[in-house]
Amino acid sequence: MAGSETRMLLLGAVAMFGPINGYQIRRELVSWEIDKWAHVNPGSIYNGLTTLARQGHLERHDLVDGTREVAVYEITTKGRAELLQLMVRALEEVDPYDRVAFHTAFAMLPLLDRAQVVHSLEVRKRVLQETLDGFPSPRHVGPEYGPPHAFRSLMLWRDSVATELAWLAATLREIASGALKFEQGEDWGWEPPSDDPGWQMNVDRERYRALLDR
Repeated sequence: MAGSETRMLLLGAVAMFGPINGYQIRRELVSWEIDKWAHVNPGSIYNGLTTLARQGHLERHDLVDGTREVAVYEITTKGRAELLQLMVRALEEVDPYDRVAFHTAFAMLPLLDRAQVVHSLEVRKRVLQETLDGFPSPRHVGPEYGPPHAFRSLMLWRDSVATELAWLAATLREIASGALKFEQGEDWGWEPPSDDPGWQMNVDRERYRALLDR
């Protein structure tokens, strides 16, 4: 997985759930199955957090929580600016052969306001249409595209762009109608099940905030 996408995942997780400790970040991201679709080795998460803290994108606090010491992370102003840049780029730029960056940014959509999301997805929609128009017509089987099986492979990429374009148009309609709710503070009509670890993470977050005098 590209380094920028790993950074986006870690910065986004801390922005959504911080103050949060490293184990909680790892558990949350593993629950997203990032090892399958984002190709992230869960063991690399701790190294990534250390790097981001060293670069000033995260702030690490070494707290005494009861009888144990725990490293807790918060995102900095510099980190928020970096995250915004990474997410906007991932939403707007189109690579028909690799959508990991887009899936990463879309998974963290609640970190952006509605106006930014709509703008970036409209940009992506235009670029997708331009990308689709750049593919040869399915009716074109000229030798300049190689042997027939190679052309059929190219059509698979073309059809994947067309499918995403239709999905994106439907997504934008749902956002415009209010059917798709994603911003923090909105009633999504959904909450995690009672045994979800996120409930305990919320309790821990409030305790960390108290220890940090937030």
